[in-house]
Amino acid sequence: MLTPEQLVASQKANLETLHGLTTKAFEGVEKLVELNLTAAKAALSESANHTQALLNVKDAQELLAMQANLFQPLAEKAAAYSRHLYDIASGTSAEFSKAFEGKVAESQAQFASLVENASKNAPAGSETAVAVMKSAVAAASNAFESVQKAVKQASDVAEANFNAVASSATNAAKSATAAAKKAR
Repeated sequence: MLTPEQLVASQKANLETLHGLTTKAFEGVEKLVELNLTAAKAALSESANHTQALLNVKDAQELLAMQANLFQPLAEKAAAYSRHLYDIASGTSAEFSKAFEGKVAESQAQFASLVENASKNAPAGSETAVAVMKSAVAAASNAFESVQKAVKQASDVAEANFNAVASSATNAAKSATAAAKKAR
């Protein structure tokens, strides 16, 4: 049985964890807002500069050259924005995952301790039931570890795919810009 002190300590730890996760969530939102404000300011400034340059165009050839030079930086900026966005999301997600895994490990340890204490105080002849309970706890722990490994692998694959797509998009924009410059 849990004592009142243990229950209070457990609730206090849970509240501290909740506070920490809430703080991390707000930090992620702050980073996202900062990223979006920075991107919006840059886009506004670049738009004004591009509009000013368009007003100074003297012929169609110059207009085509200006438009061709616009696409590569745009693609690179979009890829950089996506990368920052991904970094913010994955960082915040990692904090939540770490906290969740810590709480699950703590709960598993407490439950295993409870089963161990119960087995010590079990009446004679209940060894089989205790062994089955211990086996079930071990199987649940193994299953959770397997799921954690699978999620980590899937996350690694998703990150690799994201990096590959971002790199391909940037390279495609560079190729398109180069081809447009050659066509002039």
